[in-house]
Amino acid sequence: MIDLSILRNQPDLIKDAIRRRGVDIDVDALVSLDADVRRARQNAEETRAEQKESGKAIAGLQGDEKQAAIEAAAALSEQFKEQSAAADALQQRFDAIWIDVPNLVDPSAADGFTDADNVEIKRVGDIVTRNITRDHAELGALLDVIDTERGAKVSGARFGYLKGKAVLLEFALVRYALDRLTEAGFTPMVPPVLVKEDALFGTGFFPDAREQVYAVPEDELFLVGTAEVPLAAYHMDEIFEAGELPKRYVGFSTCFRREAGTYGKDTAGIFRVHQFDKVEMFVFTEPELSVEEHDRLLAYEESIVRGLDVPYRVVNVAAGDLGAPAAKKYDIEAWFPGQQAYREITSCSNTTDFQARRLKVRQRTESGNRVIHTLNGTAVAVGRTILTILENHQQPDGSVVIPEALRPYTGFESIEP
Repeated sequence: MIDLSILRNQPDLIKDAIRRRGVDIDVDALVSLDADVRRARQNAEETRAEQKESGKAIAGLQGDEKQAAIEAAAALSEQFKEQSAAADALQQRFDAIWIDVPNLVDPSAADGFTDADNVEIKRVGDIVTRNITRDHAELGALLDVIDTERGAKVSGARFGYLKGKAVLLEFALVRYALDRLTEAGFTPMVPPVLVKEDALFGTGFFPDAREQVYAVPEDELFLVGTAEVPLAAYHMDEIFEAGELPKRYVGFSTCFRREAGTYGKDTAGIFRVHQFDKVEMFVFTEPELSVEEHDRLLAYEESIVRGLDVPYRVVNVAAGDLGAPAAKKYDIEAWFPGQQAYREITSCSNTTDFQARRLKVRQRTESGNRVIHTLNGTAVAVGRTILTILENHQQPDGSVVIPEALRPYTGFESIEP
């Protein structure tokens, strides 16, 4: 949620963000509606003050004059109720629109509206042209480590089983990332994957991405699509003291996404599935340090991916492709030989004060409490990272060589057909 003072004093900043995102929101109408709310509140308060004054005067009156004053006070009371109700109705209209207003866009975020408009910042590793270009679906079957046929039988489309050495590879990746990040000062966490609506609202996934979230209506709970949600809500309604920030967490969780709107996309294998595991970084920081923290998260992500010896590139994500909470986002896209394309395997976002304002996470300062900044970043999207390892480290005989950085965790150097 954006600071309301920006709407009142600098609406052009919101108009620019809306334009860059390609979102259809009438900011001028919102400004007018906010003014109507304040005016209605002021009218109600003036009536309330008049009612109180008339009530004080009644005690000194007698006879018909007193009765008339009582009737006038009652009329004012009724008028106050009507004005308050009218103000509440206006407030509800305003809130319904205001809650859909996305974060401001960082001036340095790329322009455009789709991932085709993302701006490449750097490219690391050589893409070797060779005849071995089995995709992960073919490799998974050949190595007997991925079974989507039985996954569909048991759970439906976009589910699969990891088997054998792929399971050990998964936990090797998790431990590899956790070791690097705990050494860097992150606190490891295993958060709940079922959360209340307040947590999803506070992080900005509701209402923007509600169609992607699995619900458990009977318990009024929701399955998270990322550990970002419970990690962000961990300090909901809390005030940090001076010197407590930054707080850096790294959470491991299973994640769930409905993948609404992706019919026909990435149907082979397990690139785009409803259930996956992820290691997620989350940071609470002072506002003036969030840009520096964003660069730090990207550096951690690059360090992890570089250690896996797969070609990748870093892109500055286009403003129109940002989620509602993000002011700026970087993606790391690994090379997938089987697809002959770069595909996203990590992202990191600076959400500035958007989430913290909704979650009421603040810091105490000498001049009063202030809203802080939050950031998030994928350390390892486990499933997709396994796939890029399979495709980039495949050998002519169908085997896959395990990256050296993971061998101390796997206990083996290759996966054989």
